[in-house]
Amino acid sequence: MQSTAKITFCGGVGSVTGANFLLEADGKRVLIDCGLVQGMKLADDVNWDPFPYAGKDIDILFITHAHVDHVGRIPKLIHEGFHGKIYSTKPTKPLASLMLEDTMGILSKNTELSLDKIYTPENIKKALSLWEGFDYHEKIKLTLNLEVSFLNAGHILGSAMILFVFNGKKILFTGDLGNSPSPILPDTEKVADVDYLIMESVYGDRNHESKDDRRRFLEKTIEDNHKRKGTLIIPTFSLERSQELLFELDSLVENNRIPIMPIFLDSPLAIRLTEVFKHYKNYLNNDARKAMRSDKYLFDFPGLHNTLKSEESKMIATVPNPKIVIAGSGMSSGGRVVHHERHYLPDPNNTLLLTGYQSVGTPGRLIQEGVKTVRITGEDVIVRSHIVTISGYSGHKDSDGLLDFVGDMQDTVKKVFVVMGEPKSAMFLVQKLRDNLGIDVYAPEVGDSIKLEC
Repeated sequence: MQSTAKITFCGGVGSVTGANFLLEADGKRVLIDCGLVQGMKLADDVNWDPFPYAGKDIDILFITHAHVDHVGRIPKLIHEGFHGKIYSTKPTKPLASLMLEDTMGILSKNTELSLDKIYTPENIKKALSLWEGFDYHEKIKLTLNLEVSFLNAGHILGSAMILFVFNGKKILFTGDLGNSPSPILPDTEKVADVDYLIMESVYGDRNHESKDDRRRFLEKTIEDNHKRKGTLIIPTFSLERSQELLFELDSLVENNRIPIMPIFLDSPLAIRLTEVFKHYKNYLNNDARKAMRSDKYLFDFPGLHNTLKSEESKMIATVPNPKIVIAGSGMSSGGRVVHHERHYLPDPNNTLLLTGYQSVGTPGRLIQEGVKTVRITGEDVIVRSHIVTISGYSGHKDSDGLLDFVGDMQDTVKKVFVVMGEPKSAMFLVQKLRDNLGIDVYAPEVGDSIKLEC
């Protein structure tokens, strides 16, 4: 039976964040992700503009994973009348619950935009009551001709590609694709026979260091900072990057690769999220499962301190150097890390280590680009500390990894839509896929609607 499906690119194009795609097929209106747009701050004001669809008209919201640039506008969707179902993998629901509660704690204080009416405990509670978790590869029948399943994206715990099969044609939304092999997660699944692909492009124009190189760089950065008797600050995303770094540090400490020193995980959110990891051990790779212990926290090695309370966080400044502080947020746009940066950035003996993607306009990106002064919590802070970037700890596939991923479906894919990347990165990947694979590739703009022959 020949018919059409339609995709509307409501967000997640022209930038890395704000994933939001509408798929219409067989009478169903389905959203894929509903994330925050993040630039200069945790949530740009554009997030509170009206959706290009009525919330009440959406049947199902599918979630690829629990990062706030994929789930952060769910309370707004609820506020605007959504009462359908929310589907994700099983670990994504408890992770998203913690992420949304943390975001609420920050955004509800914004009195100018009346976000306290949108980001409410009631809206989050309602979202969770509509939310159902599924296993990877479990078939979800939406209509007689439309079936859906989750495939492992290898990006964070529970992250998924979402595969829609409509009249036998396969439409795959990648979400964010993991930088496999990961220290703690299984590799991204290989997919060989897709007809239409909607794929991320965060690192579409550049490659990471090798896994061996990144471990050596991390070890050297720690040793250099130790010799200077400095503080090593690592801004990191509470979900996945923190856990991966702890895994690497655990290995370095246990194998006597770095000197013993105080290491602080100064992120209440990361500590709470790590508890979810303990409940979903079967979603981790073999190495991570073997490393699990029955301790209070997922990781417990000499020198590690988990600082849940703000009083404990403030006491870090009184601990003699050298020491390491891992704190959120990953782009230095909020969280406890900004207080550490304000305190430690002016000292040339200290080090700031950037391990994840830094969005345009964020303090992390400005520091990475070499500014001598950066504004943090309303103050101008002089940057004299050592600035080190290790891209190999990114949770995203690099340019060659993305090419290899699409190469597996080269013989079947009819059209590829490149999304979730800065324009330069997306367009580079578009050309790279065209040149290397000879396939039809397109970088859509916000609001574009495309019909797919199914």
